[in-house]
Amino acid sequence: MSILRPVMVCMLLIASLSLPAHAFERPFPQIAKRGTMTPDLHPHVTINGKQRTLSAGARIWNQDNMIEMPAALRGSDLAVRYTEDMNGEVDRIWLLTDDEIKRPPAKDEVEAMPLPAPLEQDRP
Repeated sequence: MSILRPVMVCMLLIASLSLPAHAFERPFPQIAKRGTMTPDLHPHVTINGKQRTLSAGARIWNQDNMIEMPAALRGSDLAVRYTEDMNGEVDRIWLLTDDEIKRPPAKDEVEAMPLPAPLEQDRP
């Protein structure tokens, strides 16, 4: 019994040291936009109500920061951050965790918002 106690203390210490490794903040690119996504038939996804096309090398990361196959996605109106390539296709998507959803957007973060309607004076 006397040997068991130090072994248990060492095991608990080692386990407690590994906890901060799981609590990391994912670095999103500054150009990443926020939105809501609904999976569609590959290679399409619906982001903010608009059907978009995934690029040929598109990657989707789930809440655990692991690669997710597009066909395995389930649900609708999933909170995401995404980037687009130079052709306007979606090339990277991150499914957001509850903490990331609650976090207010940074000042320099790009919001994916619809364009405003033109003013009356701009119309022909």
